Amino acid sequence: MTDPISPPAARTAPPLPAPVPAPLRRAAEALEAGFLAEMLKSAGLGDQPGSFGGGTGEAQFASFRRDALAQEIVRRGGLGLAGMIAAALQERGHGQ
Repeated sequence: MTDPISPPAARTAPPLPAPVPAPLRRAAEALEAGFLAEMLKSAGLGDQPGSFGGGTGEAQFASFRRDALAQEIVRRGGLGLAGMIAAALQERGHGQ
């Protein structure tokens, strides 16, 4: 006896996520930039003695450099954390 083979069921694409509101996206990007700045600090970026010519203000300006670098990394796509953070917040209803 043979069993009839039924054709595979048609697949439907998963629903597209709702667009993330701009304020929520900016907040998520700022959070990712802050995280990246801390990671760059932990990695030792800005700890090169004499990179700004030395002096008492070098440590303060090194933090501005890390922050600017982190923001640029996020602007160019970052680690992808901003998208995940924004989607999670929107899913929980914080994007309204």
